[in-house]
This record gives sequence, structure tokens and C-alpha cells, in this order.
Amino acid sequence: MTAPHPLTPLLAPSSVAIFGASNDPTRISGRSLRYFREAGYQGALYPINPTRDTVQGLRAYPDLAAVPGRVDFGLIAVPANLAVEAMEACVQKGVRGVVMFTAGFAEIGAEGRALQEKITQIARDSGIRLCGPNCLGLFNMRIGHTPTFSSFLEEGPTPSGPLGMVTQSGAFGTHLLALSARRGIQVGVWMSTGNEADVAVADGISFLADDPDTKAIACYVEAIQDGKLFAEAVARARTNGKPVILMKVGGSTIGAAAAASHTASLAGSDAVYDAALRQLGVERAKTPEDLVEIAYACTRGRLPSSRRLAVVTMSGGAGVLMADAAEEEGLELTPLAEDSQKEVLSWVPFAAPRNPVDVTAQALNDPTILDKGFDLLLGKENFPAMVGFFTTWASSPQMAEPLFKAVASAAARYPDRYFALSAIASPEMQRRYEEAGVGLFEDPWRAVQSIAAATRCAERLATPPLPNPPVPENLPPLPRGRIAEHEAKRILAGAGIPVLDEVLATNAGEAQDAAAKLGERLVLKIVSPDIPHKTEMGGVMLNVPATEVSAAYGRLVARVKERAPRAKIDGVLISPMVSGGVEMILGVQNDAVFGPVVMLGLGGIFVEVLRDVTFRIAPFGLEEAHRMIGELRGAAMLQGARGQPPCDVEALAEALSKLSIFVAAQRGQFTSIDVNPLLVRPNGQGAAALDALILTPEAAPGDDEVAP
Repeated sequence: MTAPHPLTPLLAPSSVAIFGASNDPTRISGRSLRYFREAGYQGALYPINPTRDTVQGLRAYPDLAAVPGRVDFGLIAVPANLAVEAMEACVQKGVRGVVMFTAGFAEIGAEGRALQEKITQIARDSGIRLCGPNCLGLFNMRIGHTPTFSSFLEEGPTPSGPLGMVTQSGAFGTHLLALSARRGIQVGVWMSTGNEADVAVADGISFLADDPDTKAIACYVEAIQDGKLFAEAVARARTNGKPVILMKVGGSTIGAAAAASHTASLAGSDAVYDAALRQLGVERAKTPEDLVEIAYACTRGRLPSSRRLAVVTMSGGAGVLMADAAEEEGLELTPLAEDSQKEVLSWVPFAAPRNPVDVTAQALNDPTILDKGFDLLLGKENFPAMVGFFTTWASSPQMAEPLFKAVASAAARYPDRYFALSAIASPEMQRRYEEAGVGLFEDPWRAVQSIAAATRCAERLATPPLPNPPVPENLPPLPRGRIAEHEAKRILAGAGIPVLDEVLATNAGEAQDAAAKLGERLVLKIVSPDIPHKTEMGGVMLNVPATEVSAAYGRLVARVKERAPRAKIDGVLISPMVSGGVEMILGVQNDAVFGPVVMLGLGGIFVEVLRDVTFRIAPFGLEEAHRMIGELRGAAMLQGARGQPPCDVEALAEALSKLSIFVAAQRGQFTSIDVNPLLVRPNGQGAAALDALILTPEAAPGDDEVAP
């Protein structure tokens, strides 16, 4: 027998005690009790109020200890100074789940944080799952469990439906509930997590992933506290066939705290979140409308099984618009077979028969065109998804019923297909379409966009997550402070990142000896822990003839000493001059939420200007590395542009994966890593890190500045 989910006492208890229950059903502490009774909760309800014998017609108890028998759940709606006492009473009674409305905790400052830490410790020590504090509560309409004071339930209980929702904001979560209800989506389970002293958004996702009646999960998030817990919850939802749609706000950019690190200035928190959500298989919504419309598209009873989409319309203009939307969203409007096109023309000689299929307004004269068209597209042509544009026909006195009959009949004949309409209909007619399993969108662009999102969700659910490569243990610790180019490349080479043969020379004679071994044309670079950007200091010489290296060494050191007289110079790095290929940047930030995050972008000195970068949580394998490469706008440069040979993309992917494994193994040992540039050479010639920098936690705050 499967064990109940850890949040079952919180979301599906058999008995409820309400601390501070008010006899006034309009007050915050009185609404929940009213909602419980109106929703038909079948468990035991125990109002706790020492000043009254009854509350809203139910027997009241002076304290929790006076309640006879077992209590699964406690709702705490008392002032902050009484909340600790209420938590301790829950411990004594054996309560397993608590929702705490009470504010006045971490959100108000140090004193509140200390109080929150106290109730958190009580919860952890006792095994109580605590939602809040400072939250709007939750509901499970499947059983009438309503420990919330959300205004959404003011007009009475709502039907339980297929959408689960978890939100960090109670008030905005209520707004999303109202938008969803207006759109025709019923939410079965809803949770607002407030300060997340214990239960977080990830816990709610995990519960909904196991809930058999939840078909899709919508989330509103301001900040994820535990990236690992979130990833595990999303993976659970994916395994159980539940798409997760998430709206993440607060996309401020991380300030460039370390000017030495390109990665630090490019790894804005929102960019990292965006990449992490994509990697984890979460569909990201940018706006409340996005969240609601994608959730609507994902709760129609089925999901599209491929990107092939049929568009049938009575308007050529709408067909063009929807074709544009399909192309932008990556859907495939496969043309109909020649004989199918002829069949369409036999019904309507002036139709557009390819796809979109424009049957014009002739269906006004001959409604059987609709039945024949749907059978052709869903049957003979076997499209897995279809969207129709029928403007005001869905509310037309003449066409509303014939259109509905044709659409509902087709949906019944092809129950495994995804069917949506773009049309304007009355609320009553919209409900009829939805009951028939057909989504209704007024905006044709939004219809295609939402179907595309549902398609992406279906693809993720049908594709097992890529396995993470094994991470080595017990690697030698990294040196402390700034690890400059020569040492950084030595460390990275040990991790499998390709580098060139090179020699660190500390005088002109050593430089000349190195030149004889490294080639005819060489690169000289100053090595100094105080100079992060060598080019700006004149610390790089390119294409130096081997015979002139000794003199070039002297000129280079003299120039740098003149410009940065206090900089410590360890020597000059001598390496072969290589040409051909494309410069990339590989970087790593130790993200506070997700841990080591690897960045890839077009490299060189203009990386911050171009900002053509993408990110992944470490570690990952070659397939994920190839996906990263494909996401870059400049990826075509690696395939060979303007007559240049294709680059060794496989070598780049291998370097990315090896770097991700290395940084996963060294988690917590560094603050950032830059490999800039990594030269990706022509196909078959590999790649090479031409420069590198590693910063560790003990690098001093001023280490990113060049010594004056």
C-alpha cells in the first residue's frame, strides 16, 4: 500500500481545530469556519475560543487540550504573541498539519525573524507540516477543506476541478483564482505558502503531482528557496504526467559584484531561472493571462501528441494570422495531401485547401462541410490537433447550433485528438464546448499560442528527463583567492577542458627557450593576480615571431609595469598562435538557489554587449550541452557562416559537459569561473581554452580591481 503524501495532514485532514475562531463569519478568523460549513466538509470541526460556548452554531472549546479525541489539523488565526503557544498546543495534541494566517514574523524584521525561527523549530522537532505564517491559507475543494480567508470563496464554494495551484502570494493568488474561474477553469486544490517557514511551493507541487484528480499544476513564484527540492517536485509531477506552468516574477539582474567575471555580469537571476525552468521541463508563463490561458489549454482533458496542427477557418485573413502564430511557436502546419486538397475543392471550388484550410462562408449554406472537413483533417489526414476559426458563428442564431453539433460530434468521434476553437460565444455556449472537451479562445493568435504551450508540455511528459552524469567525489580542494590564467587552465585541463601547450616564463631567456618548442608564431600574455582584463592593460601580444620573443617579453613587462606599477607580475605565458574557428565563452556562477550554473555564449571582448548567452544547472551530459548550443542566436556561426568551415561542435559540447561535472564536484569551492575565450576550431580539430579565471570565496572584495 502506498504511503500517504507528507502533506496529507495539511491538505486532506479528517479533523480540524480553528484557533481564534470568530463568531463573525466576515472576519478573517471567522471566514474559514463559514467556508468549511458551506463547502460541506465532512470531518470534525473544533472552534477554539475561550470567550464563547458556541461559534457560528458549533460548540466551542476553551483550548485545544479540551477537544476530545484526535485532531489532525490546526488553523492558527491568533496574534503573533499567541502563535507560539498555539503551536505548542498542537504539538501536545499530536496535530500533524498547521496553517498559520498570523502576520508579524520574518516579513517585519529581526524580531519577527526570531519568532518565526522559533515556530519553525517547533514544527521541525515535532514533525508538524506548517504552511505560513503570514499566508492566506489553502483549500482542497475535493473534500471541502477550506482553511483560508480568501475572498474567492465569499460567494460560496466553487466546483472542484482539474487544476492545482500553488502561490507564494495570497492576494495575487486569489486574483489568479478569480481569473481562472472566469476563464472556465475549476481549481481543485489551492495553496498560498506565505513566508514558507516550512512548507514551500515545491511541497505543494509534490502533493499535486500525486493527486489523481489534478491534471495540471499552476504556480506563482517570487523566489525559490531550495532549488534541489523544487527540481525533485517538478520531476515527480513530470513522472506522474502533470504539466507544471509557472509564473516567476522579480527578474532583477545580479549586480556585477566582480568586474573580473564576465559570467557575474551576465548571469542575471531571471536568466538563470529561465534556463533552470526550461531544463527542468517547466512551462514558463510571463503574465497572468499566460498562466491562465496555458492552464486552460492543459486542462481540456487531453494534450496534443505532436507539433502537427490543422487549421480550419472560414476567414482567409484569420488563417494567415494563425499560420504566422504557428510558425513563431514552432508548430507544423503540414499541407494536406493532393487528393485531400482536391476533395476540399470539390466541396468549395474557391476554398484554400492546403493548411490552413479556408472553407470560406459556404458552410452557412451547407453545414455538412463542417462534418466532412473535420473527418478529413482528423480522420484521413490524421492530425493530432486541430483549431478552427469561426468568429461569431458560435453565437449566431443561424449557425450556433449547427457549429456546436458538428464540433461536439467530431470531438466525440476522435477522443484522442486535441480540438480548440477561436470564436465568440456566450458564457453558456462556452461551457457547452468545454463540457464536450473543446477549448474556446476569442483571440486566434492566443489559441495557437496556448496550443503550442500545451504541445510543449506534452512533449516533456512523453520524454524522460535526461540522466545526469556521475560526479566524482573527493577532488582536491581549489586554491584560495584568485586563480589566474596559468593555474586556472592547469586545473581545468585536469577536469577534461582542452587547453594548448604553454609555458610560464619568468624572464626573457625562459621565454626564448619556450618559443623554440611551441611554434613559429606565438602569443604572449602577462600573468598577474591583480590584472583580470589583460587586454585593457596592454598585457597581450599576438602573432609574435618565435625569433623575437625575448625582446617582446621585455617590452610587454615594461608596458604593464608602467600602466599598473603595483601589480604583482608572476611572468609571461607563452603559447602557440592559433587561428580559425569561433570564440565562445564558458562560465560558471554558484547560484544561491540552483548551485553551480554553467553559461555558454559567443565569446571575445564583446560578450557583455551581445549578451547572446544561455545557462544550465550542473551537472549535465552531452545531449543537454547540444541543446544549450542550439539555443544561441549565433549558433549558425558554428555551422559555418560566410564561407567559413563548420566548427567542432562536438568538442564544444564535450567541454561544456566536462565543465559542468567539474563544478558540480567543486560545489561551494568557488564563486565564479570564466573560460573566455574557448576557441572552437574547424570540425575535427577540437577546441581550446585560450584564457581562464577562477574566483574562490576567499578572493578579497577589491581583487576585481587592477592595482593602481
